[in-house]
Amino acid sequence: MNTGPIPPPSAARTGSDPRRWWGLAVIGTAQLMVVLDATIVNIALPSAQRALQMSDGNRQWVITAYTLAFGGLLLLGGKIADLVGRKLTFMTGLVGFAAASALGGAAQSSGMLFVSRALQGAFGALLAPSALSLLTTTFTDVRERSKAFGIYGAIAAGGSAIGLIAGGLLTEYLNWRWCLYVNTPIAIIVFLGAGALLHDDRRRGEGRPRLDIPGVLLGCGGLVAIVYGCSEAEPRGWDDARVLGLLLGGAALLVLFTWWQKRAPSPLLPLRILRDRNRAGSVLTMALAVIAMFGMFLFMTYYLQVVCGYSPVKTGLAFLPMTAAIVTGSTQISARLMTHVPPRALMAPGALLAAGGLFLLTSLPVEPAYVSHVLPAEILVGLGMGLIFMPVMATATSGVAPRDSGVTSATVNTAQQVGGSIGTALLNTIATSTSATYVADRLRTATAEAGGRLTPAVRDTITKAGVVHGFNVAIGWASGIMLLAAATSTLLVTAGAPKHTARPPDPARAEAEERHHMRACEPGEPPA
Repeated sequence: MNTGPIPPPSAARTGSDPRRWWGLAVIGTAQLMVVLDATIVNIALPSAQRALQMSDGNRQWVITAYTLAFGGLLLLGGKIADLVGRKLTFMTGLVGFAAASALGGAAQSSGMLFVSRALQGAFGALLAPSALSLLTTTFTDVRERSKAFGIYGAIAAGGSAIGLIAGGLLTEYLNWRWCLYVNTPIAIIVFLGAGALLHDDRRRGEGRPRLDIPGVLLGCGGLVAIVYGCSEAEPRGWDDARVLGLLLGGAALLVLFTWWQKRAPSPLLPLRILRDRNRAGSVLTMALAVIAMFGMFLFMTYYLQVVCGYSPVKTGLAFLPMTAAIVTGSTQISARLMTHVPPRALMAPGALLAAGGLFLLTSLPVEPAYVSHVLPAEILVGLGMGLIFMPVMATATSGVAPRDSGVTSATVNTAQQVGGSIGTALLNTIATSTSATYVADRLRTATAEAGGRLTPAVRDTITKAGVVHGFNVAIGWASGIMLLAAATSTLLVTAGAPKHTARPPDPARAEAEERHHMRACEPGEPPA
């Protein structure tokens, strides 16, 4: 059967698109847009709350609506990419993300803003896994793959810090609406670039698997319940009935999801993907590292603005050294060493570096201490995260069959998103409860010593000291979680250094083998 024009001899020999690096720029820009959108609104939130007259209780939905839709729909988005094609899914996600961003920027009520944020999350769930799977299928040569994943890993790890910088600049010099509007022109440019530069080798043919509707309901429902439960744990506490119900219900749905995936004819998440020890270890390492890192972003934003008195712009710029360290660790260290050392030889030292940086922050004083404490911690954490993210993503997506690349990419993104939600809720709960206990004890003691009267200045001093003490304790927990990530990568990720091949796999041959593989596979019994 004729499957299309025969590629020119040079292309056949190399198996590579000469414009693939421009394609990486398109993929990377799209991923940056999705990642920074999780934090760019944080700094703009007070201004948006005043403009739209949101209550304190409802303002969290600006963040929660995005994280619920994004985290809950990632697996579905990855599966859609595998079913209808990665490029089509990628471009559809871009159009929807741009439209949702424009809607949010023009919001005239809090409800309109909440809806737009949920739509952003939903289309981001289409965009993120298709971007990573396009990267996986575009770069097949080991050395080129290491460079490409180095850049992509820097974006994934540094995007949150860039979001804080961009949010501060846009809020201070324009207004909060531009934190949403800014996505629209970027998405349009990326859409045009994707149409010209990206390719999807997936051929439409017979025997394509259908969408696993029960798996979608169970898997996405479980993830939504867990993410929502974590977001509700911040204001309500972990022992609240609603929080416990959401978390236990979500866990139960995921157990049912796993049971169903073993029996489904066309499973949403084929369990053979997670049976690979290196892939499972990489995904778990990612989740643990993000739990610790998101806690640092949260506490350092408050510390710099409340304790140090920084403006939103200055707060964003204060994260620049960390961003630079992430880029250096990912592109100049990980990408260069990935072809020479096993992945865990990068992941474990990176996690130890990051844990050391976090430990420095456990002794933050009440007075401003950016140069003595925050700056060296940012550099260590940044270098560490750069060493972690690149090999994690490369290892987790390595050796995946083309038909599974979208849902595998979604699994990596889900670990990142759910880890961020858990980290923010868990560490914030530790910080606030510790602060409350500290402040109550100190106020009681100070009141007794002062004969029952305390000046407002003394109360403010004790309160500020309590906030910083809470940060110190919570960041200590984050440092311990990062050490757990180091142990996980050491024990579970046993893959050796990738072997360089001068001649990448032939796409046509890989596709033929894939079709043979699918014909030989009985429904419900995919091979490992």
